[in-house]
Amino acid sequence: MDNYGFVITTDTCCDLPENYIKENGLGVVTLFYNMKGVSYGGEKEMEVKEFYDMMRGGEMPTTMAANPEDLRKMFTKYLNEGKDVLHLAFSSELSSSCSNAVVTAREVNEEYTDHKVIVIDTLSASLGQGLVVHKALELRKQGKSIEETAEWVEANRLHFCHQFTVDDLNHLYRGGRVSKLTAVAGTLIKIKPILHVSDEGKLIPIGKTRGRRKSLQTLVDNMERTIGSFKDKNDIVFISHGDSLEDAQYVAGLVKEKFGIEKFLINPVSPTIGAHSGPGTIALFYMGDRR
Repeated sequence: MDNYGFVITTDTCCDLPENYIKENGLGVVTLFYNMKGVSYGGEKEMEVKEFYDMMRGGEMPTTMAANPEDLRKMFTKYLNEGKDVLHLAFSSELSSSCSNAVVTAREVNEEYTDHKVIVIDTLSASLGQGLVVHKALELRKQGKSIEETAEWVEANRLHFCHQFTVDDLNHLYRGGRVSKLTAVAGTLIKIKPILHVSDEGKLIPIGKTRGRRKSLQTLVDNMERTIGSFKDKNDIVFISHGDSLEDAQYVAGLVKEKFGIEKFLINPVSPTIGAHSGPGTIALFYMGDRR
């Protein structure tokens, strides 16, 4: 990290593994969540399996946006070290974390005139946001400046594709994504929705299939449909899951078979996003012509 003129920061909705975060010197602000009246996040974290098992048992967590004071502490830490900061935020359409970061950055930029904080709305979520961070880190390693990296992210953020499915429609109903009738009827006949994150950064349904295996195959079919000119440019694909590692590995196998891609980063969906998508979520992230 000390070899670069700027630091890349993000939030816990990026779903990147802890070892990846440490290896790349990422600054990460915590989005806390509440389960059974207890606040979790940061140093007090719940095991992924425990979190999803509690959801399977009927517990409904609540989530919080990034706290402005936590953002301020993170930004000023790096500014005081003489570093500029590029903050890549969770989609503004899914959380107020991004707007909190924008306001906080404006305030600290007024106080620190020798260095600056740039905030970009990634319009992405989970490891889609993580993939944006990954690409920004690659640009920094290539010697790009903070301005050049920020410009590239702004110009390319709509090429970060999110395809995902959920195993239980009731969590989407609770989050206002589908109607109660759809959730009840779909559950009875094993309907699995296919969703993506739109150009506006919103989570929207784009299709449905019957049966789990078919839904996983559809994610890869949709990748083939949208990847376009990026077909030979994806050197790595990211996959996140709601405590459903075998299904994530199955999707990775389909991607490898269809596109010849060998490198994958697979990691659980964090509780802040998992609280709304639920156990069994599978999400596929790559770069394509369109979302």
